[in-house]
Amino acid sequence: MPSPRISRRALAFTHDLIVSVIAFSLALWLRMGDDITALPAVPVFESLALFTMTCGATFWIGGLYRSIWAFSSLGDLMKIFRAATIAVVAFLILAFLVTRLEGVPRAVPFMAWFILLAGLGGSRMALRLLRERRLSVLWERSGGGRVQVLLVGAGDEADLFLRAVSANPQAPFHVVGIVGENAKRVGRSIHGVEVLGSIEELPRIVETLRQRGKAPSRLILTRAITRFNGALVAQLLDQAGTLGLTLSRLPALTELRDDVAGTVAVRDQPIVLEDLLGRPETKLNRHDILTLVHGKRVVVTGAGGTIGSELVRQIAALEPQHLTLIDSSEYNLYRIDMEMRENHPYQSLRSLIADVRDAARMEQIFGDEKPALVFHAAAIKHVPIAEDNAREAVLTNVHGTRVVADCCLRSGIAAMVQISTDKAVYPSSVMGATKRLAEMYCQALDLASTTTRFITVRFGNVLGSTGSVVPRFQEQLAKGGPLTVTHPDITRYFMTVREAVELVLQASTLGMQPGDQRGKVLVLDMGQPVKIADLARQMIRLAGFKPDEDIQITYTGLRPGEKLHEELFADSEALIPSTADGVQLATSPTVDLPTLRQSITDLTSKLQTGADENCAIEGIKALVPDFRREKQHLHAAG
Repeated sequence: MPSPRISRRALAFTHDLIVSVIAFSLALWLRMGDDITALPAVPVFESLALFTMTCGATFWIGGLYRSIWAFSSLGDLMKIFRAATIAVVAFLILAFLVTRLEGVPRAVPFMAWFILLAGLGGSRMALRLLRERRLSVLWERSGGGRVQVLLVGAGDEADLFLRAVSANPQAPFHVVGIVGENAKRVGRSIHGVEVLGSIEELPRIVETLRQRGKAPSRLILTRAITRFNGALVAQLLDQAGTLGLTLSRLPALTELRDDVAGTVAVRDQPIVLEDLLGRPETKLNRHDILTLVHGKRVVVTGAGGTIGSELVRQIAALEPQHLTLIDSSEYNLYRIDMEMRENHPYQSLRSLIADVRDAARMEQIFGDEKPALVFHAAAIKHVPIAEDNAREAVLTNVHGTRVVADCCLRSGIAAMVQISTDKAVYPSSVMGATKRLAEMYCQALDLASTTTRFITVRFGNVLGSTGSVVPRFQEQLAKGGPLTVTHPDITRYFMTVREAVELVLQASTLGMQPGDQRGKVLVLDMGQPVKIADLARQMIRLAGFKPDEDIQITYTGLRPGEKLHEELFADSEALIPSTADGVQLATSPTVDLPTLRQSITDLTSKLQTGADENCAIEGIKALVPDFRREKQHLHAAG
């Protein structure tokens, strides 16, 4: 018994043969009219049979029966056009060889070509339209039990979403209207769904729909989050909370990876904290980044930390020749090592427990691993911890950076990339001052070296990194609050860890290019600073609560070393245009390398022989003139 698939193909083939017979006969009748009876019967039937067989062979070989009629598209019509044209040309050649084109008017094949196109293409399109009409009726009738949604955005993405929903009667959504980003398309419709108004009219639109008995329970952003302004997303989140709606988004195309089942499903995703940053996606120079890493031997220090581990993930995807992971934490190193061995089983990899402060150990590693590229992410980064452990912060952030940099210089590697922070600008904390001192040392080496490049990349806070404000807020939310903020006006620059590391790699490629980059600091474009109090409120809303009602926010006062506002550049740093998107160049004042090296050596020696915290603080004050340490807490009124 033939399979259903074979039967459908045979039926389609039979249909097309019948269309071929009709096309030739109709063309002959249109050409001859009542005089058709005067034509000799044998040549006519020979030509008809030859035309039908030629069409059948051409259609079958041309692959017209691999597609499903119900899903016919423009591509299928192009196949029909090509097959019909080849069939008519082939018939003319064969007919000339067999009958010398006698007995049938020579205009008939050309007229039959037009009729073929109409018959073959029209029948397929008619079946598709009939199916879509039937599904559309089912879709409209099956609105009960599904989530009623409002779409935000009346563009191509809304069209695709509505097509997907209308083609699937089991889709979980029933679209009750569209909210335009502006007034241009208000009053028009997409697949029968009306654009009811602009974003500014959202409360009125929701109220109108409720009066009609079509109250939506969810807003869905149809466009990619990076194409929306972050403030607009935050505004929509506020309005959605006020109106009792949930704000969701469609997954971006970049999020639809290898999960085919997930890709074809009609689904939305909740708004997450990263969406509220709302920066446009930076155009990365993928070719230059690949050239920087591919086939190279790479070392990453601090490989188990937030930035270090993401560096390892993105570098591994670029297929280095060999990857060496260094971290002083056994647990952090174990986690990233296991992840790499699972996700990149063929990557040449070595994970080493080592302290960047141990010069002999680092020298041994560089001798064994022979890297061409080093990413230095190891650091003591938490401001309060560094304040209470100034000695350790100096030894890790300054001496440890010097140890790694000196190993790079002696080994003659191509480049070392030093991860820095916006807290190094006008530092008010031990952490910021030590990172600024590390910047100064790498800048001086970069100017002095004729072989190795020392590239310093500076950026702000990483959203969701360990010990940062977001995980703390999440823990406090899990306990029912309150969320603690140090000051009502405190702001910070934020980036996602993926975005930060992508731009670190982009900045590294820029630093390696010929030009006047030596001795300069590369600063990532962080967008606009975010108020921590606003961040707390958004997290409360994302958790489904109301700020200051369900969950309280309390202000605890600035901690020692903490500033109200961070800066990415100092007044003494001149900005230079950059050829790379998302990266800026700053010319920081530099110091004499031998003098700086001796000063760091003297300070390190004191600390390694028992000097206390005060010695560490006085030492970095002497080396970093901008360091202004605030010892007292600044409390917020109320």
